[in-house]
Parts: sequence; structure tokens; C-alpha cells
Amino acid sequence: MLRKIVGHIKTVIKHKWLVFKLCCRAGIPWRGFMHDWSKFSPTEFWESVKYYTGKRSPIPLAKAENGYSKAWLHHKGRNKHHAEYWYDYETSQKTFIMPYVYAVEMICDNLAAGITYNGKKWTKSTQLEYWETKGYKKPIHPKMAAFEKEVYTQVSKDGIHKVIKKENLKKLYQEIVEENREKVT
Repeated sequence: MLRKIVGHIKTVIKHKWLVFKLCCRAGIPWRGFMHDWSKFSPTEFWESVKYYTGKRSPIPLAKAENGYSKAWLHHKGRNKHHAEYWYDYETSQKTFIMPYVYAVEMICDNLAAGITYNGKKWTKSTQLEYWETKGYKKPIHPKMAAFEKEVYTQVSKDGIHKVIKKENLKKLYQEIVEENREKVT
């Protein structure tokens, strides 16, 4: 059990550090610093330790065994960088456009997760490949999906250091998400 606790803490810290570095490059250092502190809450921490393998997120393992994950339900309800936070079953418009800072934090989070869990196997096309097989299935506004996919496409061609920059991300968000944006009342 101690090995799982230490392993999980190391994984979370490595992930948080990578998100922080990417968020700094993206011009949102505070979001990078604040990223995923809820993973240390008892609800998220202990379930994640129980299903810790070090090779992938413990959330799918908890879902496979229990049909749900308390950690995920807790996490997505407290962290605005998850598209699921913005999903509302009770409205006619199910998905919403995420504010810029959370959309960029989401991208930094996904890239950092790919690097953390793939290790040396990670390539600049890893996130685009993941997006094309699994990521696009999440409940996300079509403009947000287009923004996310375009960033991963650019990363696959040019690499993280050329793409994850404040100027580039702001420009893409404005072109893809804000252009002709419908106002939500």
C-alpha cells in the first residue's frame, strides 16, 4: 500500500509540474499552479491510490470495477478545465464554450497526461492520436472540439514548444471559438 501511495503522489506531482510548465508557456501560470489540487482530497486520493498502476489513470479502472468513479465525479465537478464541468443535462444547450483560460488549461492538462503516462513512448503526435480515437467522444461544444483538435494537430506537426505559446493559443481560440460566436443567454 505504501508503494502505491508514494507512486501515486509522484505521478500527481510530475503531472502537476508538467501542467504548470505548459501553462506558463501558454501565459496562464496561475491556472498551472492551481491545477488539480483536488487530487489530494480524500475522495480522489484514496480511490486513486487503490487503483494506482503507474501506467495509466486509475479512473478507468475504478469505473470498470464499480461502474463509476467517486474520484472522477468529485474531480470533474470542481475543476473547470474539464469539459464535463461545463456539461448540463438540464438545458437545451448541453455543451457550452469554455472560457479561454480553462480551455487552454485543458489542453495543457491533456498534453501533460499524455507525457506522464506514456513516458519515453510519447511523441508529438500522441495527443492527436488519442484525441482521434477517444477524446472527441466527450461532451464538448463543437467549437471547443475544433479548437482542441487544431492545437493537437499543430503539436503533431510542429511540437509543443512552437505551439503552446500565449500568442498562438489566443489567436486560435479567437479564430475558431470566438469568431461568429453565438451569445448564450
